[in-house]
Amino acid sequence: MEHLPVMLTEALRELEIRPDGIYLDCTFGRGGHSQGILSRLGESGRLLALDCDWSACNSDSARELLKDRRFTLKHSRFSQLRSIIEDEGWVGSIDGILIDLGVSSPQLDDSERGFSFLRDGPLDMRMDINAGISAADWLANIEEKTLINVLFDYGEERFARRIARAVTDRRALSAITTTKQLAALIEDAIPVREKHKHPATRSFQAIRIEINKELDELKNVLAQSSEILKPGGRLVVISFHSLEDRIVKRFFRAESGAKYNPGKLPIKEADIAKGILKTIGKAIKASAEEIDQNARARSAIMRVTERV
Repeated sequence: MEHLPVMLTEALRELEIRPDGIYLDCTFGRGGHSQGILSRLGESGRLLALDCDWSACNSDSARELLKDRRFTLKHSRFSQLRSIIEDEGWVGSIDGILIDLGVSSPQLDDSERGFSFLRDGPLDMRMDINAGISAADWLANIEEKTLINVLFDYGEERFARRIARAVTDRRALSAITTTKQLAALIEDAIPVREKHKHPATRSFQAIRIEINKELDELKNVLAQSSEILKPGGRLVVISFHSLEDRIVKRFFRAESGAKYNPGKLPIKEADIAKGILKTIGKAIKASAEEIDQNARARSAIMRVTERV
């Protein structure tokens, strides 16, 4: 299946790419957004891409783009962003940053990665297969109460207790090691089905988020991005579910307003720390035409902010 970058046209428009600018693609994937950014850059422009997935960094698309001297790709987690930019000497010089969150289509399509409940494979779910523990190992040892909290908080799963109990009952008999086993177990545990949504959708999302510490990494990269942008530089974030979008929205709002120092009363103008970001426009959603071509774009929400 051809990999289609989500909201490419909108991302390139909102980044307001300058031919001689320095840009970051924090989620390289299969390079669709990176290729679009490079097409707008001149000879002196630069693009640095990151991805914590080794398969993305060693893909055919990565090898092809690395032939371009303006392009650099690093195997890295979000939380390492600032240290990488410090090494490059680019702190305060970045013209634009793009973050496309969630699981990429190639990851979902590869049954060996364990992200999809529609394909049977090892229950892994790690973005970086060289770090952390697999979903199977995590499920084998997690306390039932903690599992309930993860399913409810990260998957907004109202049947979290039923599913957690089903997991602990099953693993007492035999290990849960494949995506098909877990999906079937969840399907049996849930008494009511959501229309047009597989019963395992929310649970797989929740476990994946926990395994990869995705929300912590997102908070990290947002904070670091605002620090390394130059004045006028833009941060464009594409999220795919409400938990991510809520974090992005709240961060943009917090960094766009005035911050008061409560230690000094009465408040004077000099005691007010101004926000360092300015929210640009409202949330942007994919066009109907794009959704027809790429169903993954259906839940995408883009938000844009600018360093002041």
